[in-house]
Amino acid sequence: MTADPRYPLGPAPQVTTLTPPQRREGMAALRALPEELQAALAGLGAEQLDTPYREGGWTLRQLAHHVADSHLNAYVRTRLALTEMEPTITPYEEQRWAELPDRHLDPSVSLELLRALHTRWVATLDGLEEADWQKTFHHPVNGPTTLEQMLAYYAWHGRHHTAHILKLREKRGW
Repeated sequence: MTADPRYPLGPAPQVTTLTPPQRREGMAALRALPEELQAALAGLGAEQLDTPYREGGWTLRQLAHHVADSHLNAYVRTRLALTEMEPTITPYEEQRWAELPDRHLDPSVSLELLRALHTRWVATLDGLEEADWQKTFHHPVNGPTTLEQMLAYYAWHGRHHTAHILKLREKRGW
């Protein structure tokens, strides 16, 4: 654990390859995330959901919607990498997405989306052949990214934002 409130689990992993057991661990994290995020948000009222997880950070409500937005983009990138030859993806402006009018919706909407999305994403990843894990997409800022690297990142990403919520709950006694 780190004292930096932006990274309660430490910074994102910088991996080049994963072993099959590491892939299974990443897949388990993707499988578990919808329920873990729902449990982290359970019982919070509107005022609590509208509390930033750290000074200058998003509210817990925005955080729930961000996870769904981010993972939805990752799912599309997975499908592009599997069906096109090294596609160049379009980045999105996370901060601007987090400020769109749907940020006021109840987090249950994004949890429902995340549940269905992760079911499909994990089913897709579960069916990959060994060589498929090295398929890439090109991010205009970050460069080429393999599906293995993306799995490692998004396994961390879900745990990372769930930890933001849990840390705030612990700090506030919620």
